[in-house]
Amino acid sequence: MHDTDHAKEPSQFALLRQRRFAPFFWTQFLGAGNDNLFKFALTILVTYQLQVAWLPPAMAGLAIGALFILPFLLFSATSGQLSDKYPKELVIRFVKTLEIAVMALAAWGFGRQDVAVLLACVFLMGLHSTLFGPVKFAYLPQHLNERELTGGNGMVEMGTFVAILLGNVAGGLLIALPGIGASAVAMACLGLAVLGRLTAQVIPASPATDPALRINWNPVSETWRNLQLAHGNLVVFRSLLGISWMWFFGAVFLANFPVFAKDVLHGDEHVASLLLVVFSVGIGIGSLLCEVLSKRHVEIGLVPAGAIGMTVFAVDLYFAARALPPVAAAWSVAEFIARPAHWRVMADLGLLALFAGLYSVPMYALIQLRSQPTHRARIIAANNILNALFMIASSLLAGAMLGAGFTVPQVFLAVGLANALVGAYIFLLVPEYLLRFVAFILTRTMYRLRVVGDHHIPVQGAAIVACNHVSFVDAIVLMAASPRPIRFLMDHRIFRVPVLGWLFRLAKAIPIAPQKEDPAAYAAAFEAADRVLAEGDLLGIFPEGGITRDGELQPFKAGIVKILERRAVPVIPVALQNLWGSYFSRIENGTAMVRPFRRGLFSRVGLVAGEPMVAEAVSPEALRERVAALLRS
Repeated sequence: MHDTDHAKEPSQFALLRQRRFAPFFWTQFLGAGNDNLFKFALTILVTYQLQVAWLPPAMAGLAIGALFILPFLLFSATSGQLSDKYPKELVIRFVKTLEIAVMALAAWGFGRQDVAVLLACVFLMGLHSTLFGPVKFAYLPQHLNERELTGGNGMVEMGTFVAILLGNVAGGLLIALPGIGASAVAMACLGLAVLGRLTAQVIPASPATDPALRINWNPVSETWRNLQLAHGNLVVFRSLLGISWMWFFGAVFLANFPVFAKDVLHGDEHVASLLLVVFSVGIGIGSLLCEVLSKRHVEIGLVPAGAIGMTVFAVDLYFAARALPPVAAAWSVAEFIARPAHWRVMADLGLLALFAGLYSVPMYALIQLRSQPTHRARIIAANNILNALFMIASSLLAGAMLGAGFTVPQVFLAVGLANALVGAYIFLLVPEYLLRFVAFILTRTMYRLRVVGDHHIPVQGAAIVACNHVSFVDAIVLMAASPRPIRFLMDHRIFRVPVLGWLFRLAKAIPIAPQKEDPAAYAAAFEAADRVLAEGDLLGIFPEGGITRDGELQPFKAGIVKILERRAVPVIPVALQNLWGSYFSRIENGTAMVRPFRRGLFSRVGLVAGEPMVAEAVSPEALRERVAALLRS
């Protein structure tokens, strides 16, 4: 639980009452709904109602999907530049005006039942979404603070999937209206476009982040430049790859729902729609849960939890589908739901989607938080390019597997197992995800952590976090409370502890030995600590020099003064409360880690962060007094 000031902050739903978020949310919602209403209605039209010699019904969905994705590959790089160069509210209004023009052309195409014109409109709506994508994700960090970013992203993600769901349902219902289906779709699409333009008009000013930028209109060279730009921050770039993998994973399921419903579940076309509903609701719930579980921070510890859940339920879906009895006739939705054997299938799909929401929302928030504001939109453009490439690859791979004789459940199983390998690879490449996951689990199972004053830990810029040393997991508890990574200066002996030593090496903790014992290691530790601060990162230190053996605060050593003499940065005093006597502290004959649950599960511990101290005011005695005062608070 966080401190009382932050506990009183309104939930993410309160953003819907605020001008900085609500008009943007509804603009995005209406655009996503319109895209899917139009695409699904057109797919039904050319599959069931029109006979087009040059577009066989079996190819209609593939052609429409490919035309919609193509602009993401061609124009994402350009759209990222436009969103960085110009005020974002102006870019959004231009895009929504373009949507009205495209939908007016589509209405004419529906009236003439001209499939070529309608396919051109699919491409133009893809262009509309390509232009909107970078500005969408670059807008949020301009108007939401770090504590609101996860909730805001969760709301947008939830809204997008609800809009996709409603758009597909409305498209299917309207196009099926006898005699007037095409006209009804045309009017609905045009109406949604006009509504979206009206909401865009109320979006508040969002100044350009790089107005001096010179636009490079060459999509090939600019795409390559955007990918290099994203690669400049490895955590961000690997997070882009992680999100693109999620789209690869999700696209396999979404694309195969119709054939899965028909050939495996033996349901009618409405059962395929039911699967889409379950999947969309799961994504929505997972996206909204992110803020609750993350306690208002960008909690990337949820990402490995999401990846684990995606694999577990994808694999179980394979076994659930294998256990279904054969049937003679196609189930209706009511008949399908009435069979308990189908409940497991729906639960697997819903939970798989829920964990995909937990996986994706913190990754989006991390990218927004860690990208440089001046080229944030171009980073998001790089993300959209990678997403499109991964989705195309997923279609080709899934198609090749099905063509080679694999069943749909076997394709789902293969993707689920691949997800485990990809997840492990990403989390070892970017250990921050894994470390935050360990901290997330530890502070929600063995400990129940109450955090006070965490807003004193800076979201950006160099600083030293100085804390009392009570247990072997102090660094992990601090990680759980910090909004960003902390590089720790730690006693070299702790690296010999099984598992924990491996974790701290993974976290790039800096080992320090006493000067008398190892002068070279001592000097190297201070050099490494200075590099951390020079790079604008957080440095964590335990000034007592070792874990307390009696639970009392020990004298502070002068090492922190030596660090500050080289580089004057703020020092944030932090006190860990009630960790003494827990499993990871020394209590019985000076030993630790005996009788794991001697204080039971959810042992209450606290972390209190105080106001930053300026470097000039820091001495070992003054810092110890501040930490002692926080311990008593």
